[in-house]
Amino acid sequence: MKTKISILIFLSSITFLKSQTLKFETLLQDKISIRALQVFNNKVYYSGTDSKFGFVDLKNTESKKQVILSDKKLQFRTLAQDKNSFYTINIESPAYFFKIDKKTLDSKIIFIDTTKTAFYDALQFENDGNGIALGDPNGKCMSLVKTKNSGKTWEKLRCSVVPKVINGEAAFAASNSNIFLKNGEFWFVTGGMVSRQYYSHDFGKRINVKKLDFVDGTSSTGIYSLDLNFNNRFGIAVGGDYTKQADNINNIATTFNGGETWQIQASGKNAGYMTCVKIRPGSNGKEIIAVGDQHISYSDDFGKTWTKISDEKNLYVVDWVDKNNLVFAGKDRILKAYFNN
Repeated sequence: MKTKISILIFLSSITFLKSQTLKFETLLQDKISIRALQVFNNKVYYSGTDSKFGFVDLKNTESKKQVILSDKKLQFRTLAQDKNSFYTINIESPAYFFKIDKKTLDSKIIFIDTTKTAFYDALQFENDGNGIALGDPNGKCMSLVKTKNSGKTWEKLRCSVVPKVINGEAAFAASNSNIFLKNGEFWFVTGGMVSRQYYSHDFGKRINVKKLDFVDGTSSTGIYSLDLNFNNRFGIAVGGDYTKQADNINNIATTFNGGETWQIQASGKNAGYMTCVKIRPGSNGKEIIAVGDQHISYSDDFGKTWTKISDEKNLYVVDWVDKNNLVFAGKDRILKAYFNN
């Protein structure tokens, strides 16, 4: 009887693994590093190195366009959208905030941060024109700049509102996914010497912060990416140490109450460092895809257990097109994948 049970378990495991397959299609090959994607109107839009911004049509890969937003060879690691426009910011000072018309792809600079220490990690917008940009510490607190009118005016939040930063704390410009904005609420996460979650329910009028029992302690450790299912307040945070990518202790955490409490998951039982995480549409957080420089991993139980489903290398960012299709990007390419599960 034990032998039969073992065989059944083994066969079930094979079936389970076979059902989780990714069929890749190359959408773009170029000399570029891409860490930010947006899906709109059956196209995947990207921003990257050397001031490059463009799109590839998901249904007709021959239909694509790339524009150079600046002759300064800026490095973009952010990309966001509202109803009419895309937005992106380069990572170093001076930081230029670009607004790009969705219909014409015409761009203009709508704000410049000339602070010498300016370094912008992530940018999010809502369709109503609310947007917020996250940057590394500028003085005694993390740098936060927000707009309520699609970038016509910007307000830099004062350190009297943003909690004081801990020495050695910073954010990661890894995949434009360490900040989440919805209905005026926002969350963002940090790393370095300490891994923390910041939260505001009133679009930055008040901000609370708490430490997570997440890997930290060096400049390369911490939380790299965050995603939430707004309806049931489930959230997932991933990261690790990009200098020791096989390390997998305390690099995944979940919340079921919007970040009030967090629980470490799969410590020592995952594929290691993760740079971007996305919840599968319609799954309420039960199904999750995460990508690291060395792997793509999947969870179907709210992040409690993980299966490595691909050994694709040098991918930094992922997004769902719909519940069955994904787009990935990283070093020199954009891939589309059908998720057979």
